Amino acid sequence: MSENLSHLLGRKGLAKNLFEELGIAAQAKGTPDAEVLEKLRQDFLVGKSSVFGTVSFYDFLKPENRGKKVYVCSGSACMTAGTQKSVYKKLSVHYKEKEIGEMCCLGRCHENSAFHANGLNYSGKDINDIARIKKGSKTKEKYNVGSTGAAILTSDYGSIEEYYKILANTIKRPATELLSELKDAGIRGRGGAGFSMAFKLDSCRSAKDDVKFIVCNADEGDPGAYSDRYILEQRPHSLLMGMIIAGYITGANYGVVYIRGEYPESVTIISDAISELQKRNLTGKNILGSTFNFEFKLIKAQGAYICGEETALLSSIEGQRPEVRVRPPYPTQKGLFNKPTVVNNVETLANLPFIMKHGGKKFADIGTQKSTGTKLISLDGYFKNPGIYEVDMGTPLSVVVKKLGGGFKKSVKAMHIGGPLGGLVPINKIDSLTIDFDSFAKEGFLLGHASVVCIPKDFPLIKYIEHLFKFTAHESCGKCFPCRLGSTRGAELVEKAQRENYKIDRQLMNDLLETMETGSLCALGGGLPLPVKNALQYFDKELKQYFTK
Repeated sequence: MSENLSHLLGRKGLAKNLFEELGIAAQAKGTPDAEVLEKLRQDFLVGKSSVFGTVSFYDFLKPENRGKKVYVCSGSACMTAGTQKSVYKKLSVHYKEKEIGEMCCLGRCHENSAFHANGLNYSGKDINDIARIKKGSKTKEKYNVGSTGAAILTSDYGSIEEYYKILANTIKRPATELLSELKDAGIRGRGGAGFSMAFKLDSCRSAKDDVKFIVCNADEGDPGAYSDRYILEQRPHSLLMGMIIAGYITGANYGVVYIRGEYPESVTIISDAISELQKRNLTGKNILGSTFNFEFKLIKAQGAYICGEETALLSSIEGQRPEVRVRPPYPTQKGLFNKPTVVNNVETLANLPFIMKHGGKKFADIGTQKSTGTKLISLDGYFKNPGIYEVDMGTPLSVVVKKLGGGFKKSVKAMHIGGPLGGLVPINKIDSLTIDFDSFAKEGFLLGHASVVCIPKDFPLIKYIEHLFKFTAHESCGKCFPCRLGSTRGAELVEKAQRENYKIDRQLMNDLLETMETGSLCALGGGLPLPVKNALQYFDKELKQYFTK
């Protein structure tokens, strides 16, 4: 059925798609009216259940969102910082309770106290100016940006004219030659899985179809991670040129930038950057006098962490409920609207201009043999120098924590690295790890987005485990039982152990985690067990009171 819907929803192409129309319809009241839904249903020739299934899933489209005027960040970094109760209390002075909602995460992990008002994000001391903000006052965000080693993504790329000479030279070369450069570079996906980028592009290039897509997964939803947001807002042309180059290599003429609704500033900046490229004939028809065409489509997401999973993201763009698809077939063979599609995250694509300018081997010389290039790190508000830092792959974690981050502001017992599905790293492991995929995997952790959320000594780990289970339960697409039921049952067990004279059976918990890990369709349900297992392994002394022996 979903395959047929993909064909059906692709009739109008990208110019007018159901998901975008639903977002527009929700702008006035926070959720689309029933009459509008019926009109869209008829316009796109889909059933009522399909439209309702989509609308009822997203945080910003579902009926519960109606009438909301301000949103409090519920992300992990703001939670462990303990700032959000105060934020809610101060907002309650200016807004009615029914006008206050939640968003996760706003990417303001560097200073916490994050909230969303008037279509913009705020954090830190901004909450003390809520009266002026409510009237339309804007503030300027500040955070540290630094690097050690190569600076591929954090260096200033200068003027558009000068920077896009890279593209002009690139599209003069055969696509096969550029693909060889990527293979020499050994670049792996920066979104978490660490999959070979060259393999994806080669697979899509080999697919026989007149229509292909390059999709940028800018729905970075990992609480604690804001490195993709940095690129979107501070280095937008690194991303956009990377997408154009990927399109040239694969033979794709369409690029979709799917940006989190929680990043409104990113949406505006990327939209402006695309308009600038259109004016300069750097996108569109016959780019720079060549025969190569590449059109951009920007889509604003509507609040769903699962859309960070590539197949759920594709269903989302089509206007379907964003459920994870069974693979094979893989997106490079049958992706958006059942056409060959490459999905890569922001940081991965933003590396392509450097590789095309300096060569794949130059990129491979940075980092380690299996983890080449650099990695952006997001440090939260518990560091003395919170912000975005670019490091060579293989850089000791101790350098990141002590030198770049300046150490901790207060006592910390663990760092959750790589988002909610990443590893829970105890402080005594800092000297054992380096920033690369293999080092983290060897020690039983996951590098992922390389976001760092600190857990202070006085924050109960049992509460953090409860938070992870509830987060997964809320964000699950619901397609597979292990994730949908397992996360809910896990949350119930942990919550019950804290509030009643009840101890969790260890074997029961182990069985639940194993079922989720091996039976889930995607990394949401399959990845949650990792940090929970890490917590049980390294913090048994603190947690054993909640479990049977």
